[in-house]
Amino acid sequence: MSDAMKLLREGAVARLRLTRPTLHNAFDAGLIADLTAALRQLAADASVRVVVLEGEGASFSAGADLNWMRSMAAMSEAQNREDSLALAALMRTLNELPKPTIARVHGAAFGGGVGLVACCDIAIGVPEAKFGLTESRLGLLPAVISPYVVEAIGARAARRYFATAEIFDAAEALRLGLLHQVVPASELEAAINQQIALLLKAGPHASASAKQLVRDVLAHTDSAAQDADNAALIARLRVSPEGQEGIGAFLEKRPAAWTQH
Repeated sequence: MSDAMKLLREGAVARLRLTRPTLHNAFDAGLIADLTAALRQLAADASVRVVVLEGEGASFSAGADLNWMRSMAAMSEAQNREDSLALAALMRTLNELPKPTIARVHGAAFGGGVGLVACCDIAIGVPEAKFGLTESRLGLLPAVISPYVVEAIGARAARRYFATAEIFDAAEALRLGLLHQVVPASELEAAINQQIALLLKAGPHASASAKQLVRDVLAHTDSAAQDADNAALIARLRVSPEGQEGIGAFLEKRPAAWTQH
């Protein structure tokens, strides 16, 4: 792992911290590889129940590093395709991580930084945070992150912001759905910890599987098959050890076993 990122553990909570503050936590090939590897490591670690993505310095992430972009501009189309596929793998890994994820947006997020926010299950920011899908100013488009940004803010808003590259504030990000909550900087950590506490009270398998259920619901086109799949899912959960413990704890008016950790 390079100096561009730190993996910190606090019990069942893992924090992935971008540590390129002088470059506003901008991506390069090394950081993309490190983040992807770290996320895959966390996905396989049963002791991890929540992942927080955060950054050092003034910005959350300014997107692509200018020096990296300069070097890629000199490469062939095939080399650029491979490079872009690496970024796509990072976004896909974060979006589909089998753990709840929280974006701690303490500062600006541009380009790929917006993609990271959109890929997280929960995103909390400060009023001072700024956002921008600024690729069109360079004659480019936010193609790799587009599936996640469109899902987060909707097609109509994406058409506007992809084309104009305009900067928008935290209030607009909240209105669009890119952020779930905006709190003063002095309250940001408390807001993150509140979400962590809620996630740790939920069943580990249930909270980790929630995003897959949403994806499955959106992907279904056959209503009868959807009803059958959802009935089968809840049946499996009810008879699973976690479901039995959760129902038993509720009926017995006691904390579930997983809340003791």
